[in-house]
Amino acid sequence: MKNKKNTGKKMKWLLYTLFMTIVLYSMIQGIRCTRGLRKAREKLDSYEVKTAELSYGSMAYIDKGEGEVILSVHGIFGGYDQAYDNVQNRACVNRLLAPSRFGYLGSDVKGEGTPGEQAAAFNELLDRLEIDRVFVLGTSAGGTPAIRFALDYPERVKGLILFCSAMPVPEKPEAFLEYQAPPEPLLSDYAMYLISPLMPSLMGMSPSTVEAIQPIAERKAGVIMDGKQTNPDMERNFDQYPIETLKVPVLILHSEDDPIASFEKVKNAQHRFADLTLISFPDGGHMMTGYAEEIDQALNDFLSQHQ
Repeated sequence: MKNKKNTGKKMKWLLYTLFMTIVLYSMIQGIRCTRGLRKAREKLDSYEVKTAELSYGSMAYIDKGEGEVILSVHGIFGGYDQAYDNVQNRACVNRLLAPSRFGYLGSDVKGEGTPGEQAAAFNELLDRLEIDRVFVLGTSAGGTPAIRFALDYPERVKGLILFCSAMPVPEKPEAFLEYQAPPEPLLSDYAMYLISPLMPSLMGMSPSTVEAIQPIAERKAGVIMDGKQTNPDMERNFDQYPIETLKVPVLILHSEDDPIASFEKVKNAQHRFADLTLISFPDGGHMMTGYAEEIDQALNDFLSQHQ
């Protein structure tokens, strides 16, 4: 009888400890979330953002630097900030055009927000800024609209650069995921802080990455659109991506240990690009961490060769 009472007390104590641990963890992450959101808004205020009023609505963008123009197309959870930060070290030698894609940080949506419509919006932006030709650089999920732009407007593309990017599939798939993004209930600042310790195993990124994607409320529409439209598009509309017809030179930079955009997909798709330069790194994850100098040199070589 005494043993049963002791066992019951231990179980209650364990449950109480677990409950208090969860409460404490939730409170700490809530405080971190609030502080992170404040810092994120302060950082956004530091960018020199412009707005173009296009035929369908507004597009927010950063336009900075001089020289050969790089149109930077950001990935999921991005915006003009991510698009610019991905290539900001090039501002001393290039003109960087970094727009927010549909549903992200100040940009409206044209139609259903398909990659084709995104490409048309980029084309209209270039017309508005009187820019004839660009190097288009697609990062992660931004690779799909970047590829779409190169296919639809090859006369405006000097070269296509893909940073740990989504890749075309080698053949038409029999099935694919119709929604390819985090579940909608997770698309909040607080929820992302709660799961941030899992980011290294799930995404190959530091838990601090959550700070870079705030405020999520101003990116949520874009994330959902990427999940429904952008990410599945090369599988859903395989026949509309005749990669073999691309005449523009292509540079792919990719980490072999990328847990999000698998390097296996790069190997399977590389034969589809007629004029390809492929540079891979043995590690570095989805952000190619640790290879900034090598990446910069690769861009120097590619741009000088095809300007």
